[in-house]
Amino acid sequence: MPEHQSPSPTVDVVVLLPGDRVVLVRRKFPPPGWALPGGFVDVGETLEAAAIREAREETGLEVRLDDLLYVYSDPRRDPRRHTVSAVFVGRASGEPAGADDAEEARAFAWDALPSPLAFDHAEILRDARTFLLTGARRRP
Repeated sequence: MPEHQSPSPTVDVVVLLPGDRVVLVRRKFPPPGWALPGGFVDVGETLEAAAIREAREETGLEVRLDDLLYVYSDPRRDPRRHTVSAVFVGRASGEPAGADDAEEARAFAWDALPSPLAFDHAEILRDARTFLLTGARRRP
C-alpha cells in the first residue's frame, strides 16, 4: 500500500508597522523574490506560535497577532511542494532586520511594494489590503 502524503502546514504573517507600512523579506533561498515572513510549522507547535516565531526569526520584530486573514491551499502556491498556509495579520513596532532565511527585511508602503513577490503573496497582500480597508474577508 502506498504511503499517504499530506500537504505541509505553513504560516505567513502580514506584519503591519506604524505609518501604514507592511514588512516583507527578500528570500535567501529559492524560490527568489520578496515574501511575507513565514515558514513551516514545527511538530508540537500551534499555528499562532509558529507565526510569531517565524516573524521574529526573519525580521527581528516581536509581532502581536490580530486576525486570521485566510487559509491559502492552492497546490500550486509553492513550487517546492504542496503547502497549506494560515495567514495572520499582526502588528509590531521598530524596524525589521533580515535574519535566518531572510536575506533582507524591509517595511514598504502599500503603494510601493517590491517585485517580484514570491509564491502567492501578491494575492495575499491584495486580500490583506482589502480586509484592512473594508473589513471584508475573502470568501471560499
